[in-house]
Amino acid sequence: MEAGVIVGSINRIPTSTRNSSPLRRHPIRGGSWKNAPRRSRRMVVVFEYGGPRPKRDWIGEWVSRNDDAVRSLPIFVGGLSLLAVLFNRAVSGIAPVADASSSQSRADLLTLGLAVTNVLTGLVWLSIRPKSISAVNPQGVECRKILPDLPVRVASELQWMWESLSEATCCRSLVIVYNGVCLLQIGVAAESSTDAGNAMAVDAAKVMNGTLYQGVRKSGAQNYLANLSLYPGRSELPFLPLNTQAVILQPLGDKGFIIIGGDTIRGFTSSDQAWITLISEKLDSTISKFEANLPLPVQDGLPS
Repeated sequence: MEAGVIVGSINRIPTSTRNSSPLRRHPIRGGSWKNAPRRSRRMVVVFEYGGPRPKRDWIGEWVSRNDDAVRSLPIFVGGLSLLAVLFNRAVSGIAPVADASSSQSRADLLTLGLAVTNVLTGLVWLSIRPKSISAVNPQGVECRKILPDLPVRVASELQWMWESLSEATCCRSLVIVYNGVCLLQIGVAAESSTDAGNAMAVDAAKVMNGTLYQGVRKSGAQNYLANLSLYPGRSELPFLPLNTQAVILQPLGDKGFIIIGGDTIRGFTSSDQAWITLISEKLDSTISKFEANLPLPVQDGLPS
């Protein structure tokens, strides 16, 4: 359909329809429609959105810009209320001793309680502040270990999984255990206490007998430890860097699971978790096809 036909159809729209539409047609800028070249008259139609626009949260923005003043506001309000009550008591001619039979004394006591509550609220707001969360530098050594003689397709998919997670998420350590064997240990790992400068080996049998894996196996669902320091199961993952902030335990079929260590508290989003679940299912499907050809010893050999 030619542009001229489109323009002609727009001009034939009833007036009521054109006025009710949120899109408004404007003439050519810099001149009249009749004086424009014939080609411009056929092709140039400018629309501007005239519908509802998002509203700004002015109060929220002001509070975020004046966080310290807002947190201190209850203290000033409570302090001024106390002074106002004492001043009113002094100039009203009422005895300074509180009298339960006096309505003025009862009102003053209630006001004093509210003022003190305001002061205490302000002190709590000043003492409790949101903690800034930032990524940490993992404390450990670089590690690239893979089960030797793996089928090329399995090895390439393990490599792809690591590169994808390390680029798209806060993942800094990755361990994959399958059928009692550590297929992959890559990223930053804890330093071995017996072999300085080298990564601590993963005891796959011990890991799969631990409570963390047993819980994941029974539930069959992902377990996200958003703040690893708060969980006692941290002792079952000694091969991760000491300052690992968050861990995802992802089941790998019925015979293994994936351990993903991150450098940020609550650094894995809900989208990351869903994506990790999907790629773990893909990896399980690939490993299952070559399960009969998987060798048993665990040593290094992942190409740089």
